[in-house]
Amino acid sequence: MPLNASLTFVGAAQQVTGSCYLIKFQNKQILLDCGMVQGADQIREWHKFHFAFRPKDIDLVILSHAHIDHSGLLPLLVARGFDGKILCTPGTAELLPVLLKDSVHLYLKDLEWQNKKAARAGKKLQDPVLSVADAERVVQLCDTLAYKKRLTPLPGLELEFADAGHILGSAIVQLWLKADKAMRKLVFSGDLGNPATVLMHDPTDIGQADIVLMESTYGNRNHQNIDNSLDELAQALEQANKDGGNVFIPAFALGRSQEILYYLALLHHQGRLKQRMVFLDSPMAISITNIYNDYLHNLDQKDLAAIGFKKGMQLQDLLPMLRLTESVEESMAINRVSGGAIIIAGSGMCNGGRIVHHMKHNLWKSSNHLIFVGFQAYGTLGRRLVDGERRVKLFGQEIMVKAKVHTIGGFSAHAGQSELLDWAQAIGGQPQFYLVHGEPEAQAVLQQELAQLGIAAKIPAKGDVIEL
Repeated sequence: MPLNASLTFVGAAQQVTGSCYLIKFQNKQILLDCGMVQGADQIREWHKFHFAFRPKDIDLVILSHAHIDHSGLLPLLVARGFDGKILCTPGTAELLPVLLKDSVHLYLKDLEWQNKKAARAGKKLQDPVLSVADAERVVQLCDTLAYKKRLTPLPGLELEFADAGHILGSAIVQLWLKADKAMRKLVFSGDLGNPATVLMHDPTDIGQADIVLMESTYGNRNHQNIDNSLDELAQALEQANKDGGNVFIPAFALGRSQEILYYLALLHHQGRLKQRMVFLDSPMAISITNIYNDYLHNLDQKDLAAIGFKKGMQLQDLLPMLRLTESVEESMAINRVSGGAIIIAGSGMCNGGRIVHHMKHNLWKSSNHLIFVGFQAYGTLGRRLVDGERRVKLFGQEIMVKAKVHTIGGFSAHAGQSELLDWAQAIGGQPQFYLVHGEPEAQAVLQQELAQLGIAAKIPAKGDVIEL
């Protein structure tokens, strides 16, 4: 029997970011994620953005995890009329206030700067389209559901989260849609973790499904061995030490910053870290690290034991040369350090944040090193640097890229191709797969690899609708 239900691919279809999927079922409308497109101009994005639905018509939002490309449009959704429940894991609920308030603050600061520029030119000023109160309202609307617990949030709809192993609180969304004698199980992978990722558990295998939305970020390649990646990092740090320069690591405040702190602590524990200073130059990353500290008992204990962790410790305790720089003045002072320092700062794709200021002061110095440890989306400054661009424009000034650029892929918190294939093969019931969260080239390769295993996978475009 038909369910009389549909799913629309609103975002993250043939692109990595902007996660959003609309389910219509039993006269209800449910969103899976509500994320921003990474690398977009936030002011232009929010002032001209039009949802593919009426926000006030959405009855429920189910959130896979807290990363901005999955959650970042929630304040705008609220500002435009949404007032329903948002369901997520407890870890996600703790992280959301930090990420969303920071995102809105950045938007308002950028808008203020643009309005000053417009005023000087005699142009019309723009009113803000949302406020910090909208981010706070998002937090108020959140209800939590722990892993492996079943909930019926709407008639005919059952929900269960499984650990995705990507970041703190990340979830695989399992939905059972029931109408009369018909039932369909929909699984949304969210971002599947790399089993080699430290601190996180491995992604959960799913026993059965009818429809699977599966991420495909690294669908065309595998990550190198994590030990090799750690050696690469150690070698880059050693070379920077010999060159007498500093090391700059663009890293997302959530997940990647904590992993890099772990790896630096491991190198220190092994006697392989020569730098005398490590700066975590991100107020948001500092706040998130403190949240991670509250959840250490739920994280992978084998990883923690490898860096000398003992009960009562925090991540910061395992790296004695670590300095937390929250204020702008402290951040600016880092640029007076001529050598022997490692600076971890956001944003991870260099499309804003303190890392861009550090680049302006340091990219043109050949003694410095820039280490990329995460995916760089098309169109971002990080991607351009990884692709070898030798001149970049920062704050209106052209900067020559003389710093040595390293790309280390093994630290990715996303599953590589082999892990994606293994996860897909473990799902019983001959489900129909839809590949999401990937660039077209990666998706095409993964589609072919799945076909070799007898698994049918489609690559939907933005706006495509399927019947459930």
